[in-house]
Amino acid sequence: MATRVDTAARLLRAPAATIYQAFATADAMTAWLPPQDMSGTMLAFDFREGGAYRLRLTYNEPDYMQGKTTADSDEVAVRFVRLVLDTHIEQAVTFTSDDPAFAGEMRMIWTFDAVPGGTLVTVRCEDVPVGIAVEDHRAGLASTLSNLATFVEQGT
Repeated sequence: MATRVDTAARLLRAPAATIYQAFATADAMTAWLPPQDMSGTMLAFDFREGGAYRLRLTYNEPDYMQGKTTADSDEVAVRFVRLVLDTHIEQAVTFTSDDPAFAGEMRMIWTFDAVPGGTLVTVRCEDVPVGIAVEDHRAGLASTLSNLATFVEQGT
C-alpha cells in the first residue's frame, strides 16, 4: 500500500538562519504556523533534537470545518526527530483524534536551501493520514508558508 506524500515550497526573502530560528521558540511558531482561519495555542515546547511540542489549533469558524480532536480544534503532538542548523528540520506529527482516519504518525521534513533572492523553503509531508483531504492539506501548507514568509520577511 502506497503512503501519501504532500509537498509545498515557497521562496522566502530571508536567510536560512532567520527561517530556522522561526521554529526555535513557542511564540514564533504560534505566530506563523496556524493556517488561515485558525489560531494556535502552544501547550508545551522543547526545541531540541528529541524534544517536542504540543499545539492546539482552533478553527475561527467552527461551523465551516470539523475539528479532529474536538468540534472546533485539532491537537497535535510533534517530536523533533532531526535538527540540522539552518538547513533541515524533521518532525514526527501525531494527531489527537478518536477517528482512525487520522491515526498514525506523519513525517514533516522542512528544508531550507539558499538560492538567489533568498531561501527556498520546502515542506514534505510523508504518511499523510487519509482523513486529511488533499485539497485542504495543500491549502493549509500554502497558508502556513505564506504566514512564515510574512513573519521572517518583516525584519529583512
